[in-house]
Amino acid sequence: MTLKGSLDEVRILQQTPHSLFWDFDALGYIFMGLATLFAIPVFNISGFQKWVRMAFIANALVTPLISIVYFYPDYSFDLLILGFPWAITAPLFMLFLALMFRKNYTRQHRN
Repeated sequence: MTLKGSLDEVRILQQTPHSLFWDFDALGYIFMGLATLFAIPVFNISGFQKWVRMAFIANALVTPLISIVYFYPDYSFDLLILGFPWAITAPLFMLFLALMFRKNYTRQHRN
């Protein structure tokens, strides 16, 4: 539609800062951060679960940063830099969780 010059017909579908889909995207990531916060007590404070727990804590702590990036009135490159730690903690907690599941799966199937 952009190339045809009819962008106004589908503007609501664009994901630009502060658009409808931008807000849905933000809410998804914010709720993911809250989920990591509430899941922290599930993990042990020893063994590999300690590392999973620390990754969950790190992600929960940077969730307010990503909230600021998404909902600050003026979008800028500097805001993206503010949210950069989240770009590390989010994949890290998911990777550690997957590794923990794999360890548990292989341990159960060995026995």
